[in-house]
Amino acid sequence: MSDRQSFVTASAAGITIQTYADIAEALNGCVGGTGLLLTEAALGRQFFDLRTGVAGELFQKFTNYRLPIAIVLADHEAYGQRFSELAREHRGHNLIRFFYSLEPAQAWLARF
Repeated sequence: MSDRQSFVTASAAGITIQTYADIAEALNGCVGGTGLLLTEAALGRQFFDLRTGVAGELFQKFTNYRLPIAIVLADHEAYGQRFSELAREHRGHNLIRFFYSLEPAQAWLARF
């Protein structure tokens, strides 16, 4: 984290979300920060397969700790209709939001 940025960028912190075990590590990596910025490169196949529950568990844990997550995906529909619906449902969520590009995600996280 820099002086200007209080949220954690997953790629810079070495955080990936591949399995349930990665969620606790992501939370630990955010200690002292005000949120988490995830890009497609930091997300594994299980995250996008909603049947695994990894995305839901990540959202629940971060919501419980009141830590916002910004997820940047250029194409929300690339992962299927259900995932695209999830992204649309979170457009106005107060702690979990999906973005198409990095700059709006960073600006949103910077508000916390």
